[in-house]
Amino acid sequence: MFIQGFFCSFLLAPYSKFIASPRRSGYPRGNRHQKMVDWPVSVITDWSLPSGLSMASQFQTLVSQKLFLAKTLLAVQEQSDQPAEREAANQGASELMLRARQLLLAMIAELYQHRRSVPQNLAELNALISDEAPEITELAHLARLKESWWSRLDELEASQTKPPEKQKTVSAENIIAVAVASGPDKSIEALKSIIEPMKQFADTVAERHNEW
Repeated sequence: MFIQGFFCSFLLAPYSKFIASPRRSGYPRGNRHQKMVDWPVSVITDWSLPSGLSMASQFQTLVSQKLFLAKTLLAVQEQSDQPAEREAANQGASELMLRARQLLLAMIAELYQHRRSVPQNLAELNALISDEAPEITELAHLARLKESWWSRLDELEASQTKPPEKQKTVSAENIIAVAVASGPDKSIEALKSIIEPMKQFADTVAERHNEW
């Protein structure tokens, strides 16, 4: 954990001027039966997990941390005037959101007592728990909606792992084809609009199981 904290601090050090002053952000704390409380940024950036957290709560905390870092990188992109820095921040934010989704699946598996299971996709999670589980129903519904945060992450994942196609010289004949092949919307606002509903989903799932 110390190494992870040092590495993340090293990566973000050049961008410290872009990070907002300490504010409060929603991160779970305490055991799985406690109400969620806000953590200040100074605690989040310690990259340490409080003692007494269940494994599911640890996964929830990691989901929130990845999304917080993704939002931070989008702020870096927004304020930078260097093309390479902007692209690095954009791709970094995309990768952090994809990792947060993977951790979300692991959190759900843990909540259903499938310890140490790390499903890579919805199908693998479905195989671990039941079709009747509300999380499976909700995520399957999101997967069918083209504009949902889940479907947009699918598009981001495909674009991040697919080599860029060679583009022909743009002309009146092929300008439409180039536009169609441009991939998912990776604008700052588009990526920001994925983060909040994703965090809300993770918080809702955790609260649901806290009540059981």
